[in-house]
Amino acid sequence: MTKKTPRLPKGFRHLAVIMDGNGRWANRRGLRRAEGHRAGANAVRRLVRQSARLGIPCLTLYALSTENLHRPRKELSALMNMLRRYLDRELPEFIRQGIRLRIIGDPRLLPSDLGPRLAEAQRRTRHGRRLTLCIALAYGGREEIVRAARRLAAASAPAGPAAFARGLDTAGIPDPDLLIRTGGEIRVSNFLLWQIAYTELYFTRVLWPDFRSRHLAQALAAYSRRERRFGLVSARARDRR
Repeated sequence: MTKKTPRLPKGFRHLAVIMDGNGRWANRRGLRRAEGHRAGANAVRRLVRQSARLGIPCLTLYALSTENLHRPRKELSALMNMLRRYLDRELPEFIRQGIRLRIIGDPRLLPSDLGPRLAEAQRRTRHGRRLTLCIALAYGGREEIVRAARRLAAASAPAGPAAFARGLDTAGIPDPDLLIRTGGEIRVSNFLLWQIAYTELYFTRVLWPDFRSRHLAQALAAYSRRERRFGLVSARARDRR
């Protein structure tokens, strides 16, 4: 198989990914689900480095939804320990590579020690300019919209899309150009509901731990073939007038 090298489309600013399939990846191999999550963490590492090399300004990863918090306690404990190890291992590399870490979601729903650790990691990487890495933890799109509405009401600010967007967890970050979901499911699962209004969606059956550079290349190539109209008439239709 010819290896495909990803190419960043012109004007591309933000890639979002729903990382699905860790559990099924482990089950197919007769492994514990925790092994699937470890393999998924390696896929995260690969994609972050690839995104930085390609020059993608922003990468947002759906790591843990509010619904995921209802999973078995043993699995959640393994996930939290993995997150702690990931921070310890990757933070020095983020600082060296100019990667800015940003957490979206509700950290109050996470173990009490993680909030300060995540805040410290964001503080230490705040000067990174090469890539903004957003990790969605204890995140739900509907809950985020409710939080934004409350902020807007508390500020007594004029209502409008721009003012509302400033109250979202992703304030100051461009909306995603492309959303990739791995694992074969065809839904957005309460992820970035406001922000993906005009985002291009790409679904693949590849399980997240198996996601490689060639799969990113395929997704970006598919994106490049689409015409983003944002509700307007296509250029081809205008040319036929």
